[in-house]
Amino acid sequence: MDFNTSLFNDLQSRKECLQNEMQKSGVDACILTTGVNVFYVAGSIYNGYFYLPAEGEAFHFLKRTTEAVLENAIFIRKPEQIVEELEKRGLPLPKKVLLEVDTLSFTECSRLISSLQVTETVNASVLLRQLRSVKSEFEISQVRECARKHVEVYKQIPHLYKKGMTDLELQFEIEHLMRKHGSLGIFRSYGANMDIYMGSLLVGENAESPSPFDFALGGKGGNPILPLGACGEAIKQGDAIMVDMAGNYGAWMTDMTRVFSVGKLSDLAYKAHEVSREIHEIIKQNTKQGTACADLYNTAMDLVKKNDLEAYFMGTKLQAKFVGHGVGLEINEPPVLTPRSKEVFISNTVFALEPKFVIPNVGAVGVENTYLVHDDSIENLTVLEESIIDLEK
Repeated sequence: MDFNTSLFNDLQSRKECLQNEMQKSGVDACILTTGVNVFYVAGSIYNGYFYLPAEGEAFHFLKRTTEAVLENAIFIRKPEQIVEELEKRGLPLPKKVLLEVDTLSFTECSRLISSLQVTETVNASVLLRQLRSVKSEFEISQVRECARKHVEVYKQIPHLYKKGMTDLELQFEIEHLMRKHGSLGIFRSYGANMDIYMGSLLVGENAESPSPFDFALGGKGGNPILPLGACGEAIKQGDAIMVDMAGNYGAWMTDMTRVFSVGKLSDLAYKAHEVSREIHEIIKQNTKQGTACADLYNTAMDLVKKNDLEAYFMGTKLQAKFVGHGVGLEINEPPVLTPRSKEVFISNTVFALEPKFVIPNVGAVGVENTYLVHDDSIENLTVLEESIIDLEK
């Protein structure tokens, strides 16, 4: 079965699943307009509104032309015209509506609610993120292909390093290689003020710098408008180099971190890195469908405490309180692996596990892999050497 046929069949299943959830909640219609959610249900991104009634066919209200082939495409200039178009077709106006109320602007939400005379709204973003967290066989095939390219790029990183480079210069070389392997160049993430380009590279002491971005680790960044990651400083002897560049080689992403060094690191750095690998091994042996997400965080923390590494775990000056997250159309999908999570794993969930440490005057160490949850196990999709690789050897 080719890509387009598989995608079409998947879209039909997603719409049916969404409608089933709407009917359970007594929702009359769903209106989506953010790019990721429109792509998930329509197979393309367009400027306009995806409109799905609780029963029947979907409509695509387009504000600009698109090359995508869409059934029931209707051109409008403003959202108020949705009412006119529904009335023309003898369709009732919805009273209870799913809207992306936490991602749309207040103005756009107000216009849709007012023009449709909506009496009750339900947060579509929450429901769509839940539905997207469990992948179909087609989506899993796309994740696998992304992982394959992700690994292929990482294998070549040692050949990109040249003595005297700055962290940004090394990142540029990795980004160039990523693009040549098909990277889309965009790092899709959920939430406000989460702009980042293609991933993060942390070298030496910069790994200790906190960032306002809600990611596992920080870094000063090279410009005040992007305060995260590489900062333009020279890579020197004894530095750890953490590469956390996005697996954005298609619509469905993977996440992966590996560590390199310039010469020998401190004993503490190697110890912490091996504890990260041990966390992965224990979690791989004890995770399957039904495993509580909080258990993964607690398993990691137990090993961290056993090895007296709490002061370095997930940062120093600012420590992240999670150890992993779901991955898909966005890099930070549910579930999030926190100590207070109430979620359990469902088969065909894809998640990244990233127990990391920051060692003062050395840098960040630790491994991140993307896993697929099965009924009785989890599968590592980003299989590659996990030890710290010395770039001078």
